[in-house]
Amino acid sequence: MEQADIGHWAQNFFEQIGADPSTAERLTLGLDLLIILLISFSADRIARYGISRMVKKIISRTKNEWDDIFYEQKVFNGLAHIVPALIINWSTDFALSDFPEVVALIDQWVVIYVIFLIGLVINRVLGAIKILLKQSEYFEGKPVGSFIQLFGIVNYIFVGIFILSQLIGESPLTVIGAFGAGTAILLLVFKDTILGLVASIQLSMNDMVRVGDWISMDKYGADGDVSEINLTTVKVKNFDKTITTIPTYAFVSDSFKNWRGMSTDGVRRIKRHLLIDVHSIRFVDDALKKEMQRFQIISAQIGTKQAEIDSYNTEHNADKQIMLNGRNMTNIGAFRTYATEYIRNNPQITEAETLMVRQLQPTEKGLPLELYCFTNTSAWLEYEGILSDIFDHLMAAAPFFGLMVYQAPSGGDLRQLGASKAD
Repeated sequence: MEQADIGHWAQNFFEQIGADPSTAERLTLGLDLLIILLISFSADRIARYGISRMVKKIISRTKNEWDDIFYEQKVFNGLAHIVPALIINWSTDFALSDFPEVVALIDQWVVIYVIFLIGLVINRVLGAIKILLKQSEYFEGKPVGSFIQLFGIVNYIFVGIFILSQLIGESPLTVIGAFGAGTAILLLVFKDTILGLVASIQLSMNDMVRVGDWISMDKYGADGDVSEINLTTVKVKNFDKTITTIPTYAFVSDSFKNWRGMSTDGVRRIKRHLLIDVHSIRFVDDALKKEMQRFQIISAQIGTKQAEIDSYNTEHNADKQIMLNGRNMTNIGAFRTYATEYIRNNPQITEAETLMVRQLQPTEKGLPLELYCFTNTSAWLEYEGILSDIFDHLMAAAPFFGLMVYQAPSGGDLRQLGASKAD
């Protein structure tokens, strides 16, 4: 039976059961389309099942990891969807020969479907490549997601252009040319995407930020680890477990602090000061000098310093009946020496980096005595423990040198002062 006879047989059948010729023709067309769809749907299921089984069997015999990722991303399943498109394209010429307008319309939509399917497969391939690159040590911390998103956007644009060219019956080049007139609008619509692309390239080329870096960006309230870098946004998981989303281009236009160097070197800086009450600063008398010589950490330094002072005073005939004459040791200087030796002898402080105790500009709250050194660990909890132990000890040690750590008077202090005056 020829292909035309099949259609005629169905139309004759509908006419025999009482349908008029035009209705019989429409029913014949509907029946043909239904049969084609059922065959195509069955072929799609069979093709997906068969290809999936075959590919899985082949992959299980290989030691490569990339094919497993491609399988998980359903790249091969996407290719299987081409089978029903081929069946529809072949069967319409056979089954719908009496309906050339319908055949032309179906062929057009089959082409559109194949274009969309190719775009979908390419998108899945990009997803698999993204996973592979993130697993590579070379691309560790790089904004791989941004570039994959860029290629995905370009893929969708080309898919849209080809589909549009099919719908309007024009060449893709004609469609691309027509877009030239709307460039300004496109630039406005995709402003964030374009800025994000440029920023992503700069971040990658200059190695400014990576996934896993600890960053601080006060403008956006971000203080935590970078969890994701995309084309338009960077996600930061803050230490309070909140998520801050920052535009990618903000890392180029605004300032931020990256703590990666600290983590890489395995050290972390201590830069904190004690406020010493200036009224407690004085020259060291014999009683205090004798007491300080019992401090094991600085006993040798005290003896050496005193010998140097005595030599100078003798050489310059200083009248030591008045302590102001000549050179003298001060309790703040002795305490500064003690603090320096204390942190130098701390096994958790590295001597490979800068280590010093210095005075800052006096303020209305006293004289700042600043410790500047580095711990031999960058772990947050360990760092805070080391920092607290050092300052616990120094605050407790200050009174042994006749020094007082400054503290603003509280309400209780003022009430006690008022009560003493009243008595």
